[in-house]
Amino acid sequence: MRSTVRRRLRLATAIGLAGVLVAAVLLVVSHLRGTRRATCTASVPNERYELTPSRAANATTIAAAGVRLGMPDHAVTVALAAALQESRLDNLPGGDRDSVGLFQQRPSQGWGRAAQLSDPSYAATAFYRALARVPGWAEMPVTDAAQRVQRSATPAAYARWETEARVLARVLTGEVAAGFACRFVTVPTTTSADEAANAAVAALGSPGTNVPVSTGRGWTIASWLVGHAPTYGIVDVTFAGWEWSATRGTWERAGATSPRVEFRVNA
Repeated sequence: MRSTVRRRLRLATAIGLAGVLVAAVLLVVSHLRGTRRATCTASVPNERYELTPSRAANATTIAAAGVRLGMPDHAVTVALAAALQESRLDNLPGGDRDSVGLFQQRPSQGWGRAAQLSDPSYAATAFYRALARVPGWAEMPVTDAAQRVQRSATPAAYARWETEARVLARVLTGEVAAGFACRFVTVPTTTSADEAANAAVAALGSPGTNVPVSTGRGWTIASWLVGHAPTYGIVDVTFAGWEWSATRGTWERAGATSPRVEFRVNA
């Protein structure tokens, strides 16, 4: 009788341990799947474009440079189309001959040093300044304006990215509310909220976070924060009665409308 009880106890213990092990495995698998699903989306009515978080960060940097320089939204579309064609929004360490970076700009052609062109903000700023020197660029089709700056061997290639570039430009310049979101697993960070706020001002110019701003300006700031959330450990952003969270990966209605862009870091 005692041996039977002991066997039953050992069996119950084994089953319990197996259950704990299965639960642990499922938790790890769930975490890994969440990490693999890290993604960003730009959405406007009838159009949706998905991209990786690193590409999304580069897209927000390109848009921010245009906003900071006071360029029209059409310029942002041109810049994004050029970068999509040249690098798919990856900050490439090399390319054809001495080409480098998002726009595959060449130091030998006077764009700057390779280290400078590897900085997405510098590269985007250089692109916009070159675009501004093109007579009549604002009235040109996207592919023609991009070609006048890039001088590619395939001048019509930028046209294939026009739809994606327009979607990104509309959400990243604040034309469309709550149109840009990312989902990823958050981790604790040593970055302070002040550092993230200062980085946003450096990228976009003033005004920045936690002060009243216009609707378009607010969504531009909010999109930049979402795009750079992995870098600064940002876990949620709120603006105009909407809230984005990193784990949910969407914007949802949340409380009273405020003209201030606010955020939290996972400190």
